[in-house]
Amino acid sequence: MNWQLASGLVQRWCCLLMLCGSALLLQPAVIKAQSAESEPDRNSNGSNEKSAIVAGGCFWCVESAFEKCPGVINVISGYSGGRSKQPTYKNYSSGGHREVVLVVYNPQEVTFAGIVEFLIKHVNPYDRAGSFIDRGKNYSPAIYFETDDEKKMAEEVIKAIDQMKVYKKPINIPILPRKTFWPAEDYHQNYHNTNPGNYAAYRQTCGRDPFIFEHWGDKADQLTLPISIPASKSAKTNERMKQGDVPIDKQAEASDNSKDTIDDKPWLKFKRPTRQELKRQLTRSQYEVTQENGTETAFSNAYWNHHKAGIYVDVVSGEPLFASSDKFDSGTGWPSFVRPIEQDCLTIHQDFTNGTPRVEVRSKIADSHLGHVFTDGPPQQGGLRFCINSAALKFIPYEEMKNEGYGEYLQLFERSTASR
Repeated sequence: MNWQLASGLVQRWCCLLMLCGSALLLQPAVIKAQSAESEPDRNSNGSNEKSAIVAGGCFWCVESAFEKCPGVINVISGYSGGRSKQPTYKNYSSGGHREVVLVVYNPQEVTFAGIVEFLIKHVNPYDRAGSFIDRGKNYSPAIYFETDDEKKMAEEVIKAIDQMKVYKKPINIPILPRKTFWPAEDYHQNYHNTNPGNYAAYRQTCGRDPFIFEHWGDKADQLTLPISIPASKSAKTNERMKQGDVPIDKQAEASDNSKDTIDDKPWLKFKRPTRQELKRQLTRSQYEVTQENGTETAFSNAYWNHHKAGIYVDVVSGEPLFASSDKFDSGTGWPSFVRPIEQDCLTIHQDFTNGTPRVEVRSKIADSHLGHVFTDGPPQQGGLRFCINSAALKFIPYEEMKNEGYGEYLQLFERSTASR
């Protein structure tokens, strides 16, 4: 076992040890019984409710994710897929079980295929040896089907997402027959709310959020495949669109707006200079940060307390990275943003250089080191904090954006500039 893996496992066990002493003080969980008979009815309210069992690693994270899935009514953490009865957290792995969640959903709002699509977007779908920092089959993703139709839908979703070329490797999630669901202990239920500190500490170091953001960005919590939405709901949406009763942003997504050409985006033609050329072009601080993964001094850099309207671009290539409308005061002394200017303008990397697992952020085209991303940002704006070095950035004021070739991003400031 390498030291990074051991460190991650120790962190998780520390969280569990901390909560054990106060387990009796936690709020009552949704499910208390630990038997096969306690599994919620798979169709407990006629056609209004159905359920699915899926695995995606740490069930704390999978449970909190599915609470944001359209059409989901309830999510319960538990164990399934193994041979033993009445498993507990201490012995579920030895009994062949995985950590899973039981997802209760409204089939009028989302299909089984939609549950599968949402799962794939919130896991590493080609890792069968575990999930992110948690290793072992008990943490590996899986899809459990009850009928041949569900199995077929799962296969169609995997095929469709593979064809989208979102991932560098083919999706490799096993599709298995559904077995008994055993609810987990009370203290595991709704863990992200009952133990927010421990949950946040685990989530920040496990590597899940950067992986999801790198591949899906803001679309991780959206269902995009046609088979994920019931035909009846899709028909209603189409009718609303014809009548003009669809939100403007959804109409924009449906329209076929033309994209700017490469000639309109000169940074797409960027050719990386040699190291000697970069040393001549950049200041010492800019070179140390972007090329040598350096970190500038907090509260003593150009943009930590900068409030002008405009965009921040890569100091090497000029590629657009962040907008001032997404900047906030994190109190850290470095420029902080809730999101990048575009979904795919950054690349994400694991970073263990200071002995603590972190997630490094680099520009996609120039491959400049920018900073790191954390999960302690404003919750109402997605919860991410992109902590960026000023030396890696060049600021383009709002008034100069069009002349500098960034006119397409002026729309980001339409609302904020209306009052100027």
